[in-house]
Amino acid sequence: MAETKRMTVSQALIEFLAHQWTVDGDIRERTIPGVFGIFGHGNVAGIGQALKQFNVSSPDLMPYYQARNEQAMVHQAVGYARMHRRRGTYAAAASVGPGAANMLTGAALATTNRMPALLLPSDTFATRVADPVLQQLEQPWDIGLQVSDAFRPLSRFFDRVQRPEQLYSIALAAMRVLTDPAETGAVTIALPEDVQAEALDVPVEFLQDREWHLRRPLPERGPLARAVAAIRGAKKPFIVAGGGVLYSGAEDHLRALVEATGIPVGTSQAGGGVLHWDHPQYLGGVGATGTLAANRLAAEADVIIGIGTRYSDFTTASRTAFQNPDVVFVNINVASFDAYKHGSQLPVVADAREALSELAIELEGFEVSPDHSEQIARLKAEWDAAVDDAFAPSGLELPGQPEIIGAVQSTSAPEDVIIQAAGSLPGDLHKLWRVRDALGYHVEYAFSCMGYEIAGGLGAKRGLLADGDDRDVIVMVGDGSYLMLNTELVTAVAEGIKLIVVLIQNHGYASIGHLSETVGSERFGTWYRTYDGERRNFQGDEILPVDLAANARSYGLDVIEIEPGASAIDDLKAAVAAAKASDRSTFIHINSDPLIYAPDGAGWWDVPVPEVSTLESTQRAREEYLEQQANQKPLLG
Repeated sequence: MAETKRMTVSQALIEFLAHQWTVDGDIRERTIPGVFGIFGHGNVAGIGQALKQFNVSSPDLMPYYQARNEQAMVHQAVGYARMHRRRGTYAAAASVGPGAANMLTGAALATTNRMPALLLPSDTFATRVADPVLQQLEQPWDIGLQVSDAFRPLSRFFDRVQRPEQLYSIALAAMRVLTDPAETGAVTIALPEDVQAEALDVPVEFLQDREWHLRRPLPERGPLARAVAAIRGAKKPFIVAGGGVLYSGAEDHLRALVEATGIPVGTSQAGGGVLHWDHPQYLGGVGATGTLAANRLAAEADVIIGIGTRYSDFTTASRTAFQNPDVVFVNINVASFDAYKHGSQLPVVADAREALSELAIELEGFEVSPDHSEQIARLKAEWDAAVDDAFAPSGLELPGQPEIIGAVQSTSAPEDVIIQAAGSLPGDLHKLWRVRDALGYHVEYAFSCMGYEIAGGLGAKRGLLADGDDRDVIVMVGDGSYLMLNTELVTAVAEGIKLIVVLIQNHGYASIGHLSETVGSERFGTWYRTYDGERRNFQGDEILPVDLAANARSYGLDVIEIEPGASAIDDLKAAVAAAKASDRSTFIHINSDPLIYAPDGAGWWDVPVPEVSTLESTQRAREEYLEQQANQKPLLG
């Protein structure tokens, strides 16, 4: 008879998770190194008790970490996973009802970004003996429907442990999806509060170490041969490198291929870091927020080689980026869903690293023409000069965001990690930030979630520290995104985890304000101003008396405030240097002029403008929209 151990469902799940290992070649690490949790009546006697019990008996078995917001727990898990190239992530445990609901945004972010995160929301009684319990969702047309069911469309895996015996199959299935490069995302196990505390005889085998080897599928010979033929026949090939290159650890393979062939590279937001900014074949970001150099080459390219990209509307500039009428697409992706996207003629379902290794062999002797090489070098030099100009000191009392980025860039170390997610900063960073390390650029732009920055940055720092890497993590955030979710600064202080936060105060939503202008809505509702009762809007001149520096100071951070004036940029550089020299979290506050923009990259984003309007600004915007829309393709492939 198999040996068993009497445990609750929660105790068994926590011990099971503590023994899961991800293996990627020679790298072996814990899949779930810890659990974030906020406790309520739905999980305090289940998951909470299990974590406490192991904290007493085996403190290193499954460490527990506090958080201040359930959504932020998932963001931390994603930031950690990014730094570990999806080999590891955290579990996030929430109570029933609003605690679980708070995690929904995080679930959507993890799934959209193809990043692993294990979610453990609590659920109401499986027995229904106490219906309706506190915080239970009641729908008369489906009594069994609960808040946790909202995770179904947001998760790559969802199941509910209705009976203790179901734990085994559910936990194993969840781990399979969590560690599958093609399927990973939010993995949700809903835990009814009564089942969490129920006991069962757990086979010891279930609690032993188990390894999950990451799949690295090789490209099939036929699709690879067709892709190679297309590339060899190309006069102006262009690579779009996405996050898949980074997650498979393929940046060295990419560099070797482009150095041998001369093929230029543009990156999606997730692909930032796969080549250093000064590499001769790297033209910067591509698409709606891309550089002028990358977008000009993409527009002329006759073969586009997508590697590990999901081809979002920003990467394709809403299907206007690739204008060659005869363009052919080679899409290399570990997920067939992305490989076949946009009607690609030449999908290759394979791991990025394995595919690049094969391409290097099959393309031996192939090089782009000298004329094309000269064009690549010229466009790169022109864009680098444009960035230099954007970074040049202006002496303005309120510097623009590009100049602020330049100041942070010049003071940071090559290995430092920049964190961002939403607003105007992602676009400016995609164009301007000069990445000098494979892990040095993390802009969450699949979900572009306001409020991700601080929690994601904290998770990234955790991920680095877990590898013994104490490089600095620099979170750049606007006041709008900061106000959405800033409470994990308390978590950083509580654990002594160092972050550098640069808050750019522009008194409103800079990105949507600019977009509002382009669609003819004249920045309506995008300024932070006191309410004008007579005009019934927030478009007046009276700026809100909100002191975000005082807010950060109240959390226990060191705070450096940059006063407006001609020396603001020099003061910012000094502040970043001081923050880097400190071992404490530092919050740097600087005011900016939101109407100073980065150099134009000639990218477009499809945001429909009303067909009819009484506003002249909207009428003009509609005319410009139709001009841009004329360049849009129904399919890319």
